[in-house]
Amino acid sequence: MNKTAYVGISLAVQMLTCAVGPAFAQEGKTVCYAFQDLSTGFWVAGHSAIVKTLEKGGVKVVELNGGHDANRQLEQVKDCIAQGGNGIILTADDGDSGTVVVAAAQEADVPIATFNRPPSDMSKGIIVVADNEAVARAAVDAMVEEAKKKFAATGKKLTPLILMGDLADPNAVQRRAGFMNSIAKHPDLFEPPVEVATKWNSQTALAGLEAAMTANPSIDFIFTSSDFLFPTIQSVLEPLGKWKKAGEEGHVILGGLDGDDGACKLIKEGFVDSTGVQDVYLEAELALTGILDAIKAGETQPNVVKLDPGFALSQANFGEMGEKTWGCQVLAAK
Repeated sequence: MNKTAYVGISLAVQMLTCAVGPAFAQEGKTVCYAFQDLSTGFWVAGHSAIVKTLEKGGVKVVELNGGHDANRQLEQVKDCIAQGGNGIILTADDGDSGTVVVAAAQEADVPIATFNRPPSDMSKGIIVVADNEAVARAAVDAMVEEAKKKFAATGKKLTPLILMGDLADPNAVQRRAGFMNSIAKHPDLFEPPVEVATKWNSQTALAGLEAAMTANPSIDFIFTSSDFLFPTIQSVLEPLGKWKKAGEEGHVILGGLDGDDGACKLIKEGFVDSTGVQDVYLEAELALTGILDAIKAGETQPNVVKLDPGFALSQANFGEMGEKTWGCQVLAAK
């Protein structure tokens, strides 16, 4: 991520810490923050919000980067427990490994909160997650409104495609469900959807999308389960003459999910029609309040689900919802 993006995130984090900092005062406590990577703007923003707000409250933060190795992350968390950590905030690689880590923490009577990526077993821990099905459905519903206009003009059904995340990740499963549920409401508008696996990997997505567009050049409606793949989509569509703005001949209706600064910019420019927005700062706040309230209350095995309802940002509502989108805040600060 470039320097200006970090500046934008830093400004937004300052607003969060100013708003809630005193509530998080836990002098002398240690919280281990176990995560897997900082490869997208969402994870960078969440990491900054969590670490800086905890430190402002006098909490010692031990950062544990698992490097996409589930066994390594589990050992890191066990070390944290052995060294007397008072609480854990976790982002696991997938739902199954998250379940194992949460169970290990609760067996040791150390409260744990999962940030954005829930464990498969949601009966343990503080679960902070976006309502992924609803957010994805809202984003695709906004795309459908554009599809209706195209159908009215051409009389031809559209061919939709979804770039799926790693289906071992509950978030990816729910985003796929949101896409499918929206498409299923309009059988007269769409051909059967094309599904492309990405495993949350841009090279995998690139190969899959290129193959799909070659096999079915009529694809004209693409939803990516994460905004970080928009550059990949552009790299495939542009050589085909299909990277067009809304209203231009040949425009492929595009949507995604996250609400990052890249998606915000592309919506402003007219290339992308909508994105489902996760409120990264709300989710960070929910994780922080959850874990620190549990530590303060001496609650060692909390279980509660805290949902970020999210919303859709589109060209149609940009004037109203753009300022509420974390990625647009980052973009405005550049």
